[in-house]
Amino acid sequence: MKSSCRFSVILTFLLGLTNLLSAFVYGQLVTPYQYDVDLLPASFHRQRRDSLRAQLPDSSIAIFFSNPIRNRSNDVDYVYHQDPNLYYFSGFRDPNAILVIFKEPFLWYSGSKVTEFLIIQPPNVKDELWTGRMATIEDAEKVSGCTTIIYSSDSSCLNLPYATFKKVLHLRLPQGVANNKNDHHELFDLLEQFKSFTAPDSVKTDDYLLQKIVARLRQLKSPEELQLLTKSIEMSVAAHLEMMQAVRPGMTEYEVEAVGEFGFYRRGAEDVGYPSICGSNENSCTLHYQKNRKTLHAGDLLLLDMGAEYHGYSADITRTLPVSGTFTVQQRTLYEIVLKAQEAGIRDCIAGNEFKNPHKSAFRIISEALLKLGIASDEDDVRRYFPHGTSHYLGLDVHDPGDYQPLQPGQVITVEPGIYIPAGSPCDPKWWNIGIRIEDDVLITDNLPVVLSGNLPKKTSEIEKIIQDAQQNSRGK
Repeated sequence: MKSSCRFSVILTFLLGLTNLLSAFVYGQLVTPYQYDVDLLPASFHRQRRDSLRAQLPDSSIAIFFSNPIRNRSNDVDYVYHQDPNLYYFSGFRDPNAILVIFKEPFLWYSGSKVTEFLIIQPPNVKDELWTGRMATIEDAEKVSGCTTIIYSSDSSCLNLPYATFKKVLHLRLPQGVANNKNDHHELFDLLEQFKSFTAPDSVKTDDYLLQKIVARLRQLKSPEELQLLTKSIEMSVAAHLEMMQAVRPGMTEYEVEAVGEFGFYRRGAEDVGYPSICGSNENSCTLHYQKNRKTLHAGDLLLLDMGAEYHGYSADITRTLPVSGTFTVQQRTLYEIVLKAQEAGIRDCIAGNEFKNPHKSAFRIISEALLKLGIASDEDDVRRYFPHGTSHYLGLDVHDPGDYQPLQPGQVITVEPGIYIPAGSPCDPKWWNIGIRIEDDVLITDNLPVVLSGNLPKKTSEIEKIIQDAQQNSRGK
């Protein structure tokens, strides 16, 4: 182990020289984390690791793996997105990384004791020419607050005495990881090492307990997280308003989508939080419709479920718009039912209430209305037209983890009831091809709920006025 440690020190020194040479050849050294000034601070990630450590069982170790790089086609990869859990506990956003957290201080190879360490891929001058600067140990220390960081080129980086721990905790291991045979410092090789080291029966691995602990931590948002989440919601609200002002017959779903996503990106979003849903007429009845290719016609409804992602945190907002600027009688009737159900659900977003209370209230209102209108014959039939839950947690994932226990201050959840009546449904055809969902992002507090997306209009009169005014102004030009 001592010789391996000496080798690691020498390798780190040589890689540092390589990085300096890269800076000399290609220009001033640019770190990948220097452009944004409002990233989560290292103190946040350090505190999150401390909170996790406090909940780990005695004599245990927790291991987090980065997301794999995914191939899109041929030699083109998808834009990389870090595993939310590794990002949450380290702030590190580059691929081929592993975070290890010990319950008790661990005697490191140098003779000092550590409570955690981060493994990162060593910079490579040739790769940097194509994909940009890779994070160094200094970069990783700055964003994570970890003081022990090693390169994955160290052959002993995962060679730990796993059998001496009562529990080796990890989440579901990354699946379908590609093997680049020309690179032995990537995630595939690290996973193979970990699997071989933990294969003996004497090693007690657990891929369930850590998931529960992480869910309890991530469901409560800190002030720093709420600041980023609020920003992603605000830019999403502004973009939704721009889509309201842009929509008109003759456009396509993808043109409206482009207006919204442009609104995200020009305000600083790094990505969409999830594939944008822009479904009109029959497509509004498909819950996760994503093709977005249909031409809009007068009389259509357009369901827009879209949210921006900012520094990892995703908004999740849905509005349903009349393309011509006026709801039909049937559309207005169902829309008002959904709005009433949503408002009841939001009122139930009170700390101490059961997580399902907002759904129960929303479902009761929709059920009573659909039965009265003769659209549904009983409660089971109502579920044909309202087939999903009303709320989920929101954060680094659009469907963030949580324990679904009574609501607590600091949680952010969605409230999104809906009614969807596809053609051929066993009801009067006048209701067919009407799909309506209204969704807002709600912060649970010690007092009344705060609707973080509340600045986006949702009353029928407000929506109609915005669309009609915009269409009239367009005709006047």
